[in-house]
Amino acid sequence: MSAARPPLSGAGRALRAEWTKLRTTPGPAWLLLGLVVATVATGAATDATVRCPAGGCDADPVRVALTGVSLGQAFFAVLAVLAISGEHSTGLIRTTLVAIPRRVTVLATKAVVLAGVVAAAAAVAVLGCLLAGRFVLPGNGFDVAHGHPSLSPGDGAVLRAAAGSVAYLVLIALLSLGITAAVRDSAAAIGLVLGLLYLFPLTTLVVTNPHWQRHLQQLAPMTAGLDVQATTDTSRLVIGPWAGLGVLAAWAAAALLAGGLLLCRRDA
Repeated sequence: MSAARPPLSGAGRALRAEWTKLRTTPGPAWLLLGLVVATVATGAATDATVRCPAGGCDADPVRVALTGVSLGQAFFAVLAVLAISGEHSTGLIRTTLVAIPRRVTVLATKAVVLAGVVAAAAAVAVLGCLLAGRFVLPGNGFDVAHGHPSLSPGDGAVLRAAAGSVAYLVLIALLSLGITAAVRDSAAAIGLVLGLLYLFPLTTLVVTNPHWQRHLQQLAPMTAGLDVQATTDTSRLVIGPWAGLGVLAAWAAAALLAGGLLLCRRDA
């Protein structure tokens, strides 16, 4: 006779409940598949169009290969929004809060489950981008003869860019989760997240003062965060690779803090 399983703690029950909700809902599964395909396809298409002439070029082959991350982040953001907005729109959040009264625990477990799922999908997408770049870019002049070694995850700079890209996408998802917890409406949350990511860099172009433009670029979550992909001429970056990722992490932490405070203060 097998021994009975020990009862799960409150956090354990919350984690299992969030994982069950995420994996049994058909939308997120298709979205995950779509984002991996879209990210790799965008990277491969960019690889096929960017060329390095015989005289050499300043393009960073790793950043070129990982271009798909800039598009894929939108899918990850939508996935994160759906992870919590659907419960608010259907009223299921009330049932969740009855089962798990500690609202901070609810948001924390959503964040943990979402981060795990996104990290797995992001790792597949980033690896696919690097593989596409490894096969396509040498034919476009990014080869050893022109000073561009083959893309290999074993290279320290490439590994940092790949791991940083995965971390970047996880932080984008957490940022989106925090914003959605704060506003509760899916359309408003998606608009805020995409505006923060894509409109922020455009705003910096309007500023003509180089000093303020540089500071705005250092604060922009996408501009600063994606600097983690740089493997050449890192001294020219507006912010260091890991420091840029730290800026995005600060944005994500602030969004989760705001979302958690509002979730605790408001009625479901």
